[in-house]
Amino acid sequence: MTAAALEVRDLSIVFDTRKGPLPAIDGISFQMQRGEVLGIVGESGAGKSLTGNALIGLLQAPGRISAGSIHLDGLRIDNLDREAQRRLRGKRIGAIFQDPLTSLDPLMTVGDQLIETIRTHLPMTAAAARQRALDLLAEAGIADPANRLQQYPHQFSGGMRQRIVIALAIAAEPDVIVADEPTTALDVSVQAQILALLRRLARDHGTAIMLVTHDMGVIAEIADRVAVIYAGRLVEIGPVAEVLHAARHPYTKGLMSLIPSLTRREERLPQIAGSMPRPGQWPGGCSFHPRCPQAGPRCATEVPRPTAIESLDVACHLFSGGTTAQPKS
Repeated sequence: MTAAALEVRDLSIVFDTRKGPLPAIDGISFQMQRGEVLGIVGESGAGKSLTGNALIGLLQAPGRISAGSIHLDGLRIDNLDREAQRRLRGKRIGAIFQDPLTSLDPLMTVGDQLIETIRTHLPMTAAAARQRALDLLAEAGIADPANRLQQYPHQFSGGMRQRIVIALAIAAEPDVIVADEPTTALDVSVQAQILALLRRLARDHGTAIMLVTHDMGVIAEIADRVAVIYAGRLVEIGPVAEVLHAARHPYTKGLMSLIPSLTRREERLPQIAGSMPRPGQWPGGCSFHPRCPQAGPRCATEVPRPTAIESLDVACHLFSGGTTAQPKS
């Protein structure tokens, strides 16, 4: 197997407070291969976006990486200084955020922003950079790129602005792109076009894409694998088809049951009892055990480690050997 485009090893993130470090991510590990789309799902506050920000070096104080490491094509990048991370960001790691207006300068034309990004990271003349900017807009699905190059962000629709952000993200042909809820603010038809564009980029450029989302429909449409995060911990990861149709972890099963069926009529969708604990209020043992219908005594005292179940890795005592959890009576 070739080296992973990105590898995260036992990543932990804390926020420093007056009462001491507040854990937000606890020992997450995963890999991404070139050309792969990895979906990251979980409830709001689970740590999805925080993980993405750590990968692209945008963690803001008081947040910091407290343990673990991040490796890009074998190079450790989490311990680089801010200037080295800035040079890396855009050239080898691209980012696509939920609101494209936060990524675009309203006072610069789209062309100037693209050309500046290209020339910052690639040794190109102004003419060559302009031609690449035209090619990128065309690849992103923007018609008449020569005229659109001269326009400002406010002259584009939301979907077109997101395409421009994608063009900026791939301008230097990065190894990895972190896409954080890139289609949330778009209507369904535009959303489908953006997802198809991301899928094509992964296939044609060999770019590894980490897609952060709460929408399982988006995951089913585009992802190769899916990682499920709960309260800062990775509870299940594996091929998208197996996670969607044969999930093992009780939390993942609960998430899958919330997806409406097109083939059967249901008066009410099932719910996962309770709510996710806030950072600093994680219970002992498995964080999900207060809400889990299959929790047993071991779940309240011991944090489960990932266990290989066919093509899945599942962090649950039901599969970890020894004394397993028993369903609640």
